[in-house]
Amino acid sequence: MTFFKFEADFVEALRCIPMQVRLKLDTCGIKLKLQDWNHFTQTERQTIVELPCLTSAEIIEYREQLNQVLIKHTGKSGTDLVIDLNPPWMDAATIPESVTAKAQEFDLTITLAQWKALDAIERFALIKLSRSSHENKNFIPALQEFKVIE
Repeated sequence: MTFFKFEADFVEALRCIPMQVRLKLDTCGIKLKLQDWNHFTQTERQTIVELPCLTSAEIIEYREQLNQVLIKHTGKSGTDLVIDLNPPWMDAATIPESVTAKAQEFDLTITLAQWKALDAIERFALIKLSRSSHENKNFIPALQEFKVIE
């Protein structure tokens, strides 16, 4: 399991949705609201964190398990998301504009060599943290943690 240091203030109690779960949600095509996550028991949250979601069979199982927990607590399945077959975090050769723009807000430049050196989940985190709809306070701590800046 990969938890980032910038998630440390909430990851122990799993009061927010960790990046590794967000990646799994995008992979299996389900939107999960924080208010729904907060209805889950600690054990259910831990299970959702630990379940694998890489192979086709695992993705199907993850989706089914998550929907079971959602139905139990909310009475309905999760909202479907379109699954990107070529997600930008898997493309080490192209830095997404949102990431470049967010870095420029801090007078920073992320080089292609730095982007390529990141793991897919690190690229995923930077993409999520650079979105205008996301609270971006962890963008700089993530860049520091990933050794993009000091």
